[in-house]
This record gives sequence, structure tokens and C-alpha cells, in this order.
Amino acid sequence: MLNPKIEAVANKIRNEKLRKKVIEFLENPTFEVGGKTYSGMSLDVSPAGLSHHHCYAGGYVEHVVSTAKIALTICDCVEKVYHGKVNRDFVLAGVLLHDIFKPLTYVAKENGSYATTSLADYMDHLSMIIAELVRRNFPIEVVHVVSAHHGEYGP
Repeated sequence: MLNPKIEAVANKIRNEKLRKKVIEFLENPTFEVGGKTYSGMSLDVSPAGLSHHHCYAGGYVEHVVSTAKIALTICDCVEKVYHGKVNRDFVLAGVLLHDIFKPLTYVAKENGSYATTSLADYMDHLSMIIAELVRRNFPIEVVHVVSAHHGEYGP
């Protein structure tokens, strides 16, 4: 079952086809490679990071929801101040999916902290999500939003 806060953000995507694709992915955040399917901890309990931000249980949801609020505020500014046109559906899809595979790369330790999984030894979350977005036939605009979210540190 999808976290209600994440679902509320997903439901702001107006394009029904894109909204359904995003929700399907959020409900089934698995990654297949080499004949093996990887799934991680629940989005509800996953941190969003190991040390820099939202590095606690439930941090993933808080990170995604707060990032969506920030992104929509920036969309408002671009449209009102600069008279630009922003496709909010692509922005929201990118926000919702940009870290979807972080839970696959984290494991909870007995002391309450987190460590990386063996999958993270081979691939980072961003490389996995880009591959999976292409595999699931997401629009190139969404692939771009996700692939660019690390700025100069991304691919």
C-alpha cells in the first residue's frame, strides 16, 4: 500500500497515463538485473540518505514530500516571475522517482544506523533508476529530470 503522503503528491500529476505509471512504479519499486530481482526496505521506513539528509527511519517519505513542495514553489516562481511554462507533471514524476531505489541500497543495522547493501557495491541508485525508467518506457523528459537531479555530480 502506498504511503498516503506520497500518494497525495502522485495524485497531483494531471496526465492520467503518467500518473498511473508513476504509482505503479511506487507500488512496485523493484529492479531486475542478471536474472535477479532486487527489492529493498519499505519506502515508509527507509531513510533518504546515510549521513547527509533525512538519515533516519521515515526520512525517505519526508524527503520526497518536502522536495515536491519546494519543486512546486519553484514552478510557481518560474511561471509568475519569468513567465515560463513548466510541465508540473514531469517535475512531480521526477521528484517522486528520483530516489526510488535508495531503499534497495540501504539496510538497517542493529544499532539503528544504516549501511549499504551488496547491490550498492555494484550500482548506485541513480544508475539503477535511469535504467529502470527506460525499461518501463517513461517519457524522456522524466528520465532527464531524474538523471539531472544530482547536477554536476550526476551522469
